[in-house]
Parts: sequence; structure tokens; C-alpha cells
Amino acid sequence: MSGTSANDRRATELDSDAQDLLDTLVDVGAPDISQLSTEQTRAVLGDLYTPDVDPILVADVKERKIRAYGRDIRIRIYDPDPSQNLPAAVYFHGGGWVAGNLDTHDGVARSLATESNCIVVSVDYRKAPEHPFPAAVEDTYLATKWVSDNAESLGADGSLAVIGESAGGNLAAVVAQMAVEKDVSTPTIDQQVLLYPVTDHSFDTLSYEENADGYFLTARAMVWFWNHYLRDDIDGANPRASPLRAPERVLAELPPATLITCGYGPLRDEGFAYGTALAEAGVSVEHINYDGMIHDFANMRRLAEPFPSIEAANDVRMRASDALKAAFR
Repeated sequence: MSGTSANDRRATELDSDAQDLLDTLVDVGAPDISQLSTEQTRAVLGDLYTPDVDPILVADVKERKIRAYGRDIRIRIYDPDPSQNLPAAVYFHGGGWVAGNLDTHDGVARSLATESNCIVVSVDYRKAPEHPFPAAVEDTYLATKWVSDNAESLGADGSLAVIGESAGGNLAAVVAQMAVEKDVSTPTIDQQVLLYPVTDHSFDTLSYEENADGYFLTARAMVWFWNHYLRDDIDGANPRASPLRAPERVLAELPPATLITCGYGPLRDEGFAYGTALAEAGVSVEHINYDGMIHDFANMRRLAEPFPSIEAANDVRMRASDALKAAFR
């Protein structure tokens, strides 16, 4: 769908579940993230994405820490069948590089593990502004390399994918690029799954204009997230922050990609642009655009009270899982 005209990228009407959620956010007086402190933003998103519900059952879930140059990177490993050696998928949560953690996106990780029959390793990378760019990039790359190097002890079969949402989709794209750029002991990544990824430090697309406000993620919030993530605007031109700006020689070496975009999300058009760049470089791209959907909907299957769930979250999680299964056949 990357060649679709801009006029065809957004449905005439918003998905009814998404509209119900937006109406509820208005009713409860949800704050404007761009006016909050980092601590307040983490609390607001943490409350929304950690509902008091029974988790999806996974056969084995455990946490550990990866030692990395004077710091620890916390990971959570979801193994749906410890009796088998399974493919591994390293998962990077969203949250604008500022918010989110292993708990806020636990439901997505559990779904991916059970529906794809893969070992999912969720990474709690360092957050800005305490740890600005490129800290998150360093952590996610090192975690991916650790999973690759330790596949046998994890019960993995050596097949490897990266998957991420929003800022995590940005990190997944960047990690995939780093894996083909580095020469020594790099992880071999077989598939990248990018859900509504941030791909460019730019705000001049049509989707930023028509989805600027009123559709969950706002243009103001994205400016706020970028300003907290980068040390300065010069960093935004770095492909480690803006993977769309990577040279074609790097893109041409990347593994197949599954790309998800949202018609009512400000990141939609940069997602389309990245899909086009990958395809033009010769990469196999499966692109699904949910033209009536808002940003971050994969994590909206079960939300805290009083917020309604979004049924399409089931579908997008299944599509992401199917992409992993297909890659590892």
C-alpha cells in the first residue's frame, strides 16, 4: 500500500471503537501530554495501559538483566513452549522514547508470543530525557545482539526478528539497519515488524496536518517527545534517529518488513515513505494501512476503566504474529 495516494490513506469515518475511546478521553478530561512533565506523562500512560485484568497466559515468563557497560538492561522473556526450540522476536515498546515499560506493553508481548509461537524478549530500554538519544538505540541494539548470542540458552533456534510500536518501531527499524552496517559479530535479523513507526524527524506531512489534534496522538505531543529525546535538532538528521534518512545501500541489505500504519495517525505518511524507500531499495514489504484507526491501537485491546477497548487490536496483533510465523517457516 506504500504507493497509495494520500487521499486514500484515511477513511471517511473513524473506526467506531476508536471514536468511543476518544469520546471517553474527552469526558474524563484527559490531559494534553505536551503540557505535562515527564513524570506526569509516564503516570498517565502507565495508568491507561496497565488495566486490572488477568494477563494472557504464557507457559513461561521470566525477567533478567543484561549487563552492558556499567548499566543493566532489563528484559522480560515470554516462552510459549519451553519444550521446543523456537524463533525469537525482540520487542520494543512504544511511548515516545520517554514513557512506557515492560508492564505497559505486557499484553502485546504476551499476544505475540502465544499467537506467533515465538519466544518474545521485551526490552526496557533507557528513557529520555534522563537518557537522551542515542541511549535507547544502544540498549535495543545490545539487547538484540544478546538474544542472538544467547539463543541456545534461551531455548531459541537461532531465527530472529525485531518488532516495535511507534518509538519502538523507530528503534526496531534502526536496530535492523545497524545489524547490516556493522561488520563484526552482528545479529542476523530475518524479519522486521514495524507498527506505526516514527521514521523521520519532520512534521511537514499531510498526516501531521490533518491528524494534528483530536486523534489520541497529537502533533504537539510528537514535538514534545522529539524535544525530550534528542540532544539537539542536529541529532534528528542522524539515521539512528530518523531511519528514513538512511542511504539506499543500507536499506537494500535489510530483511523483509511488515509495516502497519494508521489513517488517523500523524505518523502515517512517514510510515508510507519508509515503506516506499524499502521497496525501491529491493526489500520485500507487506504494508497494511488501517485507514480508520488511531495511533497505538495495538495496545488498546484491554484498557483501564473507564476506557473502552478497540476490537481492531486483536486483528493487528494477529497480523503481526502471522508475519513472524511466515518469516520463520
